[in-house]
Amino acid sequence: QVQLVESGGGLVQAGGSLRLSCVASGRTFSRYAMGWFRQAPGKEREFVAGINWSGGSTDYADSVKGRFTISRDKNTVYLQMNSLKPEDTAVYYCAEDSHVMVVRTSSGVDYWGKGTLVTVSS
Repeated sequence: QVQLVESGGGLVQAGGSLRLSCVASGRTFSRYAMGWFRQAPGKEREFVAGINWSGGSTDYADSVKGRFTISRDKNTVYLQMNSLKPEDTAVYYCAEDSHVMVVRTSSGVDYWGKGTLVTVSS
């Protein structure tokens, strides 16, 4: 059974840092693009960051460029989040997409994790 399990969320003050992890199991995720999305209360799920199968190509939403870094190691994907802002508060979801080189939208996502909550206080 395919599973994506996120961890690392929590409560942090503005300006602080968190590192999210997503462990994939059930198939060889190291062959596929992975990404992070987030959904704030009352808003649609949005793209945050994506990475190709090798880790050599990444993409970021404009709102997080220069503050967040996505990386991967075998079947684990990380999201290092620095200089956090209250507007980064959301549930963060890990995603796998076998249809693209780098995940940028949710349209082709094959699998989702259940999410981890990040709360940034002002």
